[in-house]
Amino acid sequence: MRVQSLTLAVAGAALLAPAPASAALPAAARASAPAVVREGDVQAAALLAKLSGCAQVSNGRYRSDDGARANIPVCGKQGAVFWKADMDIDCDGRPGRRCNSRTDPLFSDATAYQQSDGRQLDAETLPYIVVPGVSSIWNHRDHDVRAGSVAAVIYRDRVQYAVVGDIGPRHIIGEASYATAKALGIRPDPTGGGTNAGVTYLVFKDSRVAPIESHRAAVTLGEGLARKFLDEN
Repeated sequence: MRVQSLTLAVAGAALLAPAPASAALPAAARASAPAVVREGDVQAAALLAKLSGCAQVSNGRYRSDDGARANIPVCGKQGAVFWKADMDIDCDGRPGRRCNSRTDPLFSDATAYQQSDGRQLDAETLPYIVVPGVSSIWNHRDHDVRAGSVAAVIYRDRVQYAVVGDIGPRHIIGEASYATAKALGIRPDPTGGGTNAGVTYLVFKDSRVAPIESHRAAVTLGEGLARKFLDEN
């Protein structure tokens, strides 16, 4: 169950934007299975083999959803942090046909970070992940994770490169943009999509994609850092 992102919780109803009448997607299109996108040569199995244990770096543990047990730690590995969780769908940012206030009752037209031209990120087209808001559980900034940090999101035998693009609730972890889910073959519908488990979020410390909206740059940087991660761990 997705809850309001930090940007929506702070700004409140003023951030809700009406969607154009054409925003609703036909039922057949919503039900169709997303196409899986294959990126780079680094194998999911190789990365997961390096992430079999957990050296916990968070002070506590996160919930996957409101009301769930707090049992998800943030773990550290040389040059990276990672967590294993579910995936809720973040549709926040620039409104589009699939991400707007009609398709998503928790929609916010703002993301924590913006494009190089000042516009909000586009969840429909940009693979990005959400990190929890700073709290006593964990402060991502203390681990060199910031706007535009590159991540390898792993699901089954698939690897999708993404950027840190939004900040969510302080006690919940496991959320990524519509585009991230779609590329991984996960149903991207913000009201009924996502997956309950099986997603690994590997974030490379002290990395930054510039401009943040360039997915091609994220893939290039992410693939290089993933190979380096495998060589060093």
